[in-house]
Amino acid sequence: MTLTDLVLLDGHCHQVSVADLSDEQFASACTESTYGTDATFNGQLGHAIRRWCAPALGLPVHASMRDYLIARQTLGASASVAELMRAARLDGLLIDTGLPDADLVTVERMAELADAPAREVVRLETLAESTVDATDATGFATAIRDAIHNAYADGAVAAKSIAAYRHGLDLPPQRPTDTEVRRAAGDWLRARAEGNGRLVDPVLLRHLLWCAVDAGRPIQLHTGFGDADANMVRADPARLQPFCAATETAGTPLVLLHCYPYHRNAGWLAHNYPHVYVDVGLAVGFVGARAGAVLAEFLELAPFGKVLYSSDAYRLAELYLVGAAQFRHSLARVLGSFVADGAMLAGDADEVARAIGSGNATRLYGVEPVLH
Repeated sequence: MTLTDLVLLDGHCHQVSVADLSDEQFASACTESTYGTDATFNGQLGHAIRRWCAPALGLPVHASMRDYLIARQTLGASASVAELMRAARLDGLLIDTGLPDADLVTVERMAELADAPAREVVRLETLAESTVDATDATGFATAIRDAIHNAYADGAVAAKSIAAYRHGLDLPPQRPTDTEVRRAAGDWLRARAEGNGRLVDPVLLRHLLWCAVDAGRPIQLHTGFGDADANMVRADPARLQPFCAATETAGTPLVLLHCYPYHRNAGWLAHNYPHVYVDVGLAVGFVGARAGAVLAEFLELAPFGKVLYSSDAYRLAELYLVGAAQFRHSLARVLGSFVADGAMLAGDADEVARAIGSGNATRLYGVEPVLH
């Protein structure tokens, strides 16, 4: 089974940089660690870049990383990014714009580079931090609701929460009271006046989530694997079970991002709650040649109609291409093994691939990919 032409809608990603990067900066962008060095390349992602990206820059498969970096610098950052983005053959991008890096390109430029439509996903914590200083403790609860609705009116298709980074996923599931929100907002405003502006208050993080639930658009939640700023144990999606239960009647879709190494727990939540979905982004690119094993574990319990493709690519166009190429290759191997074992008909496997690649996201987010 081959899926080299599978339509992909990248349901969670970030902007890239077209700045010239030193070898050290490139290595740093290839890891979730803050200690990127040449040793970064001697892992699954480094080998995946040499496998999938080298041909896009005119090099043989598995060219050395030294030759790859020279070719990238010779071609120039802007041209290299364009070649790599086009080689990913994406048919749509949903971009979390909540990262503050100044050298990242705009959403509009991302669409040009990928030759595909790009839409925004609004990050709740970033939105709150840009909203709170224009209001007071009493008005914050309403101001953030209005800000979320305005973001959707301006074209955003979903919200994103990084509560896993700011507190952990073991938040009380209940909607906070207006009194609790007002008190917490006052404390936060005082902290901001003293130079500590980061939103970490669990009451306000819960308020953001419930405002997004009320707005009705899909909510993407970071879970599992990420950088060292997150408490990995408290990022286990299983800790969201009380929130999943509390929001079930509302029906607002919850999309669990990344999930690894807790992806089986995430699949269990998608199995049990009708409004819960799982997204394979970040894991597929970073585990490289082991992506087939991870994808197969995603597909153990999660209904096939509730599994979504994304790359979670950030800064480097290489992460877009590795994510797309590794996903197509590995999903073909997984579904092909199901067919070979007699567990699935070939036609059904094709339908599952199309659903995970773009169909599920099209239905969930209400966006249509533009087919190449």
